[in-house]
Amino acid sequence: MSRILAYCFLLLAAVLGFIHIDGRPAWAPFAMNEEAWIEPTELNADKSTDARSATKSAYTKVKPASHGATPSPVMDWLPDTGAASVHAASLIALKNGGVRAFWFAGSREGAADVVINTAVWNPKSREWGDSSVVIDRISAEKGLSRYIAKLGNPVPARLADGRLQLFFVTVSIGGWAGSSISTMFSEDEGLTWTRPQRLITSPFFNLSTLVKSPSLAFVDGRLGLPAYHEWIGRFGEFLRLDADQVLDKKRMSSGRGSIQPIVFVNDAQSASAFFRQTRGTGKPKQIPVSTTQNAGQSWQPLDDLEISNPNSAIGGVLLRNGARLLALNNIETGRYRLVLMMSNPGSDAWHIVETIEDDEALSEQERREFSYPYLISVHGDDAHLVYTWDRKKIRHAYFSSAWLDRAYKQLAVDGQKQSASKSGEVK
Repeated sequence: MSRILAYCFLLLAAVLGFIHIDGRPAWAPFAMNEEAWIEPTELNADKSTDARSATKSAYTKVKPASHGATPSPVMDWLPDTGAASVHAASLIALKNGGVRAFWFAGSREGAADVVINTAVWNPKSREWGDSSVVIDRISAEKGLSRYIAKLGNPVPARLADGRLQLFFVTVSIGGWAGSSISTMFSEDEGLTWTRPQRLITSPFFNLSTLVKSPSLAFVDGRLGLPAYHEWIGRFGEFLRLDADQVLDKKRMSSGRGSIQPIVFVNDAQSASAFFRQTRGTGKPKQIPVSTTQNAGQSWQPLDDLEISNPNSAIGGVLLRNGARLLALNNIETGRYRLVLMMSNPGSDAWHIVETIEDDEALSEQERREFSYPYLISVHGDDAHLVYTWDRKKIRHAYFSSAWLDRAYKQLAVDGQKQSASKSGEVK
């Protein structure tokens, strides 16, 4: 009798699942970034978005030309909250051209006293305001009506209706592999937030789904959220969301070697995903890559991007001129060096345009950790970067449109020289 009841239950679940799948809205194409960028009246920039899909490549060092009055990158710090440990900063552009940051802070990662903080960068003064707490463990417990042991990895998004949405990781039991994603909404640019809700990414245990990277938009106003799994395997997942409802979940990679995907949208149907590698000993310590040709409905692996990765997160953003930026630790072990790399639309080669931090000259005991970079562009031709500085501070770097334009033009010059050299025109 119990076996018959079990079969009936499975049949009912299958029928309900079919009805749910059949009732899902059609999969929409990707939206392009122009809709998300804020347009200052003084800008008249090229709107080309001719980005190319990722392939295997080498990289070189390029220094932006020093002549002229091009400003250097501006480096500062997010507000000090007095916490002993901070990590996993993220950014979102505000409607006034400012930037709101989120990060978690506490006595250590995963501790019961960890809170998610926020602060705003003023575009006029170019300074950070005071920090405030978005949510702590106790308020998360009350809002979600379940025990919460730890919080982490806040990731903001902008909805088509103008609201902000914040995703963050919660753990009720075990380590990060037992995570689930929760979310909140704000109608006042992050000043106040709704009660948190838990995303249902699996009809069974709803465990081991985490976020780290920016979302992307579909033309129907829904969001695509890069996520990842860390329990049975370590692989990327792509969630299609309608506000707090998960419509679909697609596997972006397989096995145990790639998590925390960042996605570069190339056009309405194609995009490339770069991953943090988590491979075992003896396997390549490079950046795994997947690609989609149907707006995220399916993903296929490509050859690695031949840039070193020491099992550490990467950050990326696409600019309006088609240039792609990567911030990462380009070493096979450790997190003591952080660089900014650029690739232009006409080439799949990546070039170092700025070494942001480098403790290689120090002894192993003296080296600090520079990790978890997160990149956004407010206007499409500038870039904001935040990253963990030795687990004690969150550092912010601003790359102006003039600085990035100089770096981009230098790539073109160097590319022409390399092409001429290969053809025998330059000895």
